[in-house]
Amino acid sequence: MIYKNYFKRPLDILFCIIGLTLVSPILIIAIIAIAISFRENPFFTQKRPGKHKKIFSVLKLKTMNSKTDKQGKLLPDSERLTPFGIFIRKTSIDELPQLINVIKGDMSLIGPRPLLIRYLPYYTEEENRRFLIRPGITGLAQISGRNFMSWEERFEKDIEYMENMSFKNDVYIYWKTIQKVFNPDEIEVDPNSNPSMLAMDLQRSQWPQFKNVK
Repeated sequence: MIYKNYFKRPLDILFCIIGLTLVSPILIIAIIAIAISFRENPFFTQKRPGKHKKIFSVLKLKTMNSKTDKQGKLLPDSERLTPFGIFIRKTSIDELPQLINVIKGDMSLIGPRPLLIRYLPYYTEEENRRFLIRPGITGLAQISGRNFMSWEERFEKDIEYMENMSFKNDVYIYWKTIQKVFNPDEIEVDPNSNPSMLAMDLQRSQWPQFKNVK
C-alpha cells in the first residue's frame, strides 16, 4: 500500500520524463515520417475509460492511414495498415505518446490496458475492479501470453496485478515488457483492432445478464 499510495505515481512521472528525453529523437523522426507518409495528422486519439471509469483521450501515433472508398467510408484496416505502420506497431513506437498520458495522470506505466468505452456494460462485477487503479501502457496481462489468452484470463491478470501491486512486481513487468519489445513476434496488435476483441461484443452480449444492455 505504501508503494501504491506514495511512490508509484512519482516514479511514473520521473520515468516518463527520463523516457521522453531518451526516445525524443525516435519519436520526432516517427512523427515526421508518418506525417509525410500518410499526409495527415500523425497522432491518433480515442476516448477510453480510466480510473473510476473517468473518460480520457489516449494518445498514440497512427499506424493506419485514413483512406476511404468512393462512398467516403474508411477502407478495411488491412488496406489502411501500411508496411511502415506495421513497423511502428511492431516496435511499439506508436505507444510512446502515451507517456504524456501518464504525466497528465490519465494513465500509469503499468496497469490494466484501457479498452474501448463500448465494452463498459460487459464487465462482470469482479472485472470492474480493474477500474480502481489507473490503466497502464503495459501490464501483467501483456507479458503473460498476450494473444494466447482469453479475455477472461486477461482480466484475471489485471485483478491479480491490482491485488499484488509492488515495486518488485513493477520492475519485473518493466523488464519483461522490454524483452517483448525486442522480440517483435511477441508484440500484440492493439486489442481494439483485434478480431478477438471485437468478438467480445457478440460473445458477452449473449450472456443472460447482458441481454438488456443497450
